This record gives sequence, C-alpha cells and structure tokens, in this order.
Amino acid sequence: MAFAPAGPPPRTAEQSPPGEATPRPTPRDADAPQAGPTPREASAPQARSAPGAAGAGAHARPVPPPRLVPPALTLAADHSYAARLTTAAGNGAAGESGDPAWFTERWSLDGPEPYAVPLPLDQPEEADSDVLPLADGRVLIRRRVADRHAFSLLYPTGPGTGELSLGSLACEAPVLLPPSPDGMSAYALLPGRRSTAVWLVTGADGPEHVADVAGLCSGGSWLDREGRLLALDRRLPGGGPVKAVAVDLGRGGVVTPLLQIAPESNDRLLLADPDSGLLLIRSDAPGHDRLGWGVLGSCLPVRFPECLHPPDVTVTPFAVQPGRMLMPESCAVALRMDGPAGSWIGLWRPQGRRLHLCAAPEGWLTGTGFWTREGVLHLPYAQEGVPCAVARVEAPGEETCRPAAHGTGRPPAGSPPVCRPVPLGQAPLTGRTATG
Repeated sequence: MAFAPAGPPPRTAEQSPPGEATPRPTPRDADAPQAGPTPREASAPQARSAPGAAGAGAHARPVPPPRLVPPALTLAADHSYAARLTTAAGNGAAGESGDPAWFTERWSLDGPEPYAVPLPLDQPEEADSDVLPLADGRVLIRRRVADRHAFSLLYPTGPGTGELSLGSLACEAPVLLPPSPDGMSAYALLPGRRSTAVWLVTGADGPEHVADVAGLCSGGSWLDREGRLLALDRRLPGGGPVKAVAVDLGRGGVVTPLLQIAPESNDRLLLADPDSGLLLIRSDAPGHDRLGWGVLGSCLPVRFPECLHPPDVTVTPFAVQPGRMLMPESCAVALRMDGPAGSWIGLWRPQGRRLHLCAAPEGWLTGTGFWTREGVLHLPYAQEGVPCAVARVEAPGEETCRPAAHGTGRPPAGSPPVCRPVPLGQAPLTGRTATG
C-alpha cells in the first residue's frame, strides 16, 4: 500500500513504529474557577518529551493502554489548519537558561501543498502549553501564568505575530477539549472536588462557564456537527466504574447516559463520527480492556472484533472517514498500533472485519491524521529537510483484504479470515471473549 505524499515523498521508517444559544449558568461547585484578565508573565521554558511518542518494550507482556495526552499536532475541526509547539532549528532563539525555545507553529493543509508558518513572540513559550487551531487560521494557546491559566489567540501579521488576549482562569489543570465542530469555539474541562466544569474559553467577554457535570470527567468527543452534544467519560463522586455520558451544552449541561454495556464495566468513548453515528469504544466488559464499536442510537450490542485485539499490541483509533450517512459499517477507521516492535498504522472497516497494516511515514506526528470523504487518509509528518508534509494512503477495498502476518504482534496466520463480532449478550463478562 503506497503513500502518495503531498510534498516531498516520505521515507518508510525502519521501525514504524447540535446550533442554539448556550445558557450561562452560575458555577455550583465550591472549587469552580473564576475568570478574569491576567497579563502574561515571563517564565523560563521547560523542556519535555514529545507527547504521543510510542514506547517499545523488550518483553512479550501485553502493552498497557496509552496515557491520554495531547498529540504532537492538533487539527482544526475542518482539517484546514493544524498547530503544534516546536523548537525547529532556525526558528527562534534559546531561552535565557539555554533550554530550547518553544514557539507555536501553524500548518496550512487546505491547499495543494502543505506549508508551516511560525508564530513566535518576544519570549519563548512554556513546553507544557497547549495549542488548538481555529478554522479561520488563528491559533488558541493556553499558558500557565503563576496560579492561573491564560488564553490567547495567535495569528500572523506580516513578518510578526499578533496576539489577542482572551482572559484567564484560576484553576489547577484545565484540559482543552478537541476543536468544536463549529470551527470557532474552544472548550476546556476544569475538575473540581465533586464535579467537572465545562468552560467556553473563546467567549467574546472572556472565558464563560457553560456547564457542571457531577463527577470526574475526561476524554471528549463531539456527537453532532453543531458543537452542542459533547460525550465525556465520567466517574461519579462516590466511585464506581467509568461510563461515557452525553452532555447537552445547549441546555445548560443536561447529562444523559451514553454507554452502559455492563453494570460494573468501564465503558469509554474514544471516537465518534457524527455523520454515520459510528462509535469507537474501549471497555473491560468482556473481562479485560478491548476495543469495540457500536452505532449511536442503535439497539444492537457493542461488538468486539478479535482482529482489533492482536496480542501484545495496543490499538488506538485516531480518525474515522466522514460523510457516510447511515452507513457506519462502511466507514474507514485509522488506528495507531503500538507494540514491542514500535508503532505502525492499521486500516479497518466494521463491515470487513479485517485489519490492514502499513508503515507510518518517517517523522509521522504520531496519532494525528484525518480521512477525506473519498476514503483517503492524510498523515502529517516532519523530518529533516521536510519540515511540513502530508502523506496520503487510500483505504483498502474489501477485495484486497489479506490476513496479517504473524510474528510482530499481528493476528496469527491461522486466524479465521473473517472475525465475527460478539454481541455482548452472548459473550462472557469474565475471561477471554469467545469468537467465531
């Protein structure tokens, strides 16, 4: 399966590794943060390891699920732009302490050739800042300033970088949610002692509180194209399993259950496609964590295909083909495969139930990519001499399916060519899930 790069050709790595006005309720949690303007303060940059990097172990034990961290590159909702923090050579100077000088870099992806625009300011950024691109080309950045978190929008202004301050929040550790489908809104989760607050950080008058959700919440997937229905993984204040819930931001944060596979199972939503309703789920209902799929609003049970559970490999979905209205089983899904041999890419459709493997381009910004409606996967990468590029992979047709080879954490050669999904009502809830 060949890559068709947009720009210089990639080299194969040897080790591949719904729109209504939103009410603004008053925060109820005693720990709810308060918004207010805060000037940015200077502080020395701190280096950190690149997020999303794959770890390779020398043993043959199962690889634990990856920690949920922001990817190295964040895509805008419509995939027209992307942004990251970088220390690319020749773009900015080192900080006073001699540490690398971090700055924001915006990628333009909606033209015939991708290109990067550096957005440095007078002082370097902290390495633990977060960036998120908007559909108009501006980039939201979150910075820690003393005991507050400040939000600004960065944009190119001729030879320099413009900055628009949006205010700040006094809180411990806000988490930016994936870009809102409307392309112009950005939200953050702020945990309290017994609830999690949802804040709109791109409000016209500064950050605006929009909802409180009882319990500790994580994750974040959008269930509609209007940026109203938000799915979160929640653990209630009294403890118990993690369950995915839907939060209606257009009704002040009304919460409804989304995943209830088994009473005591931990059921998390990893990805959702608003067009087809396809949901990618991780649950321990079969006895241990498994990757499965279901359809939003369907009465059919969640399925856990054996081909998505190769030995000694962690499988994490990162992109779903859009535009497949009422056709969830035909959506192409891109998966990051992490195992002892490194990281590679899996391509899969629910109706095919087979996993196709290909190497990632060298310098792939791990876990980042998007599908076109036509079924072409775009994989951003950066390597020496090629600071901004995108490789393209076409989704395989069913007639080209081949079982994967054995020996590197892939399904064994003797596996059935088609793995029948297991309806949860027929599967044991402990031990190994039966497959046919």
